Amino acid sequence: MKRLLAVIKANIVTFIAMLLACVTMLFVPPDEAYLSYFDFKTLTCLFTVLAVVCALRNVRFFYTVAEKIIRVFKNTRAAVIALVYITFLGSMLIANDMALLTFLPLGYFVLMRARQEKYMCVTFILQNIAANLGGMLTPFGNPQNLYLYNKFEIPDGEFVLIMLPLFLLSVALITLACVIFVKPEPIDFVGIEKKLPRVRVAIYLLLFALSVVCVFRFIPYQVALIVVPLVILIMDYRALAHVDYGLLLTFVFFFIFSGNLSRIEPVREFFSLLLDKSTLAVSTLCCQFMSNVPSAILLSQFTDNYRELLMGVNIGGCGTIISSLASLITFREYTLHNPGKAGKYLAVFSAFNFAFLGILLAVAFLLT
Repeated sequence: MKRLLAVIKANIVTFIAMLLACVTMLFVPPDEAYLSYFDFKTLTCLFTVLAVVCALRNVRFFYTVAEKIIRVFKNTRAAVIALVYITFLGSMLIANDMALLTFLPLGYFVLMRARQEKYMCVTFILQNIAANLGGMLTPFGNPQNLYLYNKFEIPDGEFVLIMLPLFLLSVALITLACVIFVKPEPIDFVGIEKKLPRVRVAIYLLLFALSVVCVFRFIPYQVALIVVPLVILIMDYRALAHVDYGLLLTFVFFFIFSGNLSRIEPVREFFSLLLDKSTLAVSTLCCQFMSNVPSAILLSQFTDNYRELLMGVNIGGCGTIISSLASLITFREYTLHNPGKAGKYLAVFSAFNFAFLGILLAVAFLLT
């Protein structure tokens, strides 16, 4: 029983998604229409990108690149800005949750070695915000982006243009926060430089490029589904074991949940009425209570206004601790290294996140 409770606690979002799917199945029994719920391209692209990222993490690729960049900076403020920017850029390429899993430990390591632990709370929070907002610019930066990009077949140029103003504002706000809350105190960072296995890294980067090409519809996604796991299985089978299958299952359960809700007429009328008033406001608010990924999947069943929906589920990642799955990762990492400080973290986290949310939402309304 204890082991089961531990598994549930570690995968609480997936467990809740499963319960929600099961409840809706009581109202809409399984039938052939269930197959139409699943976006197999989204699931495939997400799986291949996560698999390649795990393989690159196993050879310390991201850690090594980040460490080389940080060696250039000589004070705490510059180092924190570097950490936040690395997380920001990383989320654009390897998804927000993987960026945090990769670069949060680096933030801890740098601050501990520099004896600047007092900045750990604000650094982790800014890395978290950077991960959630940095991924908004690319279809594969956030899981909800990948889903909406495929669901509505949004043209590449239009996708970038929709998110670019909010992205640039996010960069400015995050930079300003780093300047205001972190002092330029001198540090002496000393790390252990390790050589990368060049051949393996080159192959993994090619696999990552293949996954990205499939996201942008240049190659059928089935190609990546065959090639990526086969090559990784041969080169580093452990990477496949480290893929976040809980995230994939969460998508599956929410596909069932949202698909069933869309077939319940009173529910359809209710959400359609709300979204007709303001898709941006409803999607942003929905994220605060059920996270941005399930919000995107659910609300996409009731509106074609993908522009406001896309903005809402991205900026909606700021706010409450459950507004983004990535925020729970940061909370877990911080409390792991700082036991007994969860209350302080949540207070500072809420202050930063709701400030960012308020500013971004106000600008988003001006853009619509």
